[in-house]
Amino acid sequence: MKTNHVVATIVVAGFCGAPAFAQSADGQPFSHAVSADLFASTDADNTEVYRAGVNLDFKYRGEEQLLGVRYEQAWYKPLGQRARTRERGFLRYADKGKDWAWTSQIGTDGHTVLGSASIHNNAKFRQEYFVERDIVETPRGVDEGIYYTFVGAALDLPVDKNNGFTLVGGVQEFTGRNVRLHARGTYTHSIKSDWGLSFQLRSRYYHSTHPREFDYYSPRYYLQILPVVQMRRYSGGWRYLLAAGIGGQRDAVTDWTQSRFAAAEMTSPANKRGWFIKAAAQYSNTPLRTGIYDYGQLMLGVGKRF
Repeated sequence: MKTNHVVATIVVAGFCGAPAFAQSADGQPFSHAVSADLFASTDADNTEVYRAGVNLDFKYRGEEQLLGVRYEQAWYKPLGQRARTRERGFLRYADKGKDWAWTSQIGTDGHTVLGSASIHNNAKFRQEYFVERDIVETPRGVDEGIYYTFVGAALDLPVDKNNGFTLVGGVQEFTGRNVRLHARGTYTHSIKSDWGLSFQLRSRYYHSTHPREFDYYSPRYYLQILPVVQMRRYSGGWRYLLAAGIGGQRDAVTDWTQSRFAAAEMTSPANKRGWFIKAAAQYSNTPLRTGIYDYGQLMLGVGKRF
């Protein structure tokens, strides 16, 4: 799809049929916002992915209430090979009511529908329902158009003010025959609530109906148990998150190996001139017969309200 066709499609979508927004509790008025971000990832196979995006929000009251469009240029360099380029366009919409909040980013890469959407409530037993669709970032995935669609739900089960569980179940369907069934569980214990410091015991399992169908990582089953220490802080409108963990993982063809995880995030409020920034970095690994498969990603963004 040509660039002008992508841009025209998402701009028309943004102006046509714009939904009505719920009123914010503090009466904060809507503004406009423009932002840009860069995402980069790399792994042990020298596969690199870069995405550069620009967001234009016609209505903006923070990430929880917005209406706008996004244009994105993506470069895929699987296994150190030549870069494959894709253009992607999206309609962005998020809002919240008294009991529920929802967010979506739906668009296309010129070949199929892409994006994500989720809705959750604010009840004691918090529920969330979500769907995500994207391309598989491997040589065959990009060249042959292999996509996945992931549909799932999450439920929070609080025990008391310092302890709780989160359960997640989902179904991930890939182009071809493979369907992956997911089950995840997290136990969270608040160590120091004033610091936002918590301990989490994360576990996840999935089963693939047709393993190794294409060239993406797809064992018959995968199991991970990961203890994580996390700190989430808010100060002067800034949001910080640090998390790290070491545990164990295995799949259908490898025995138990070490599982490692680290993440850091930072988000600023808008300053007096309307500028705000955000940044995130993450590291994880996956077991292979030949050893540990490392994966890292970085995201940087800057925006302005006006």
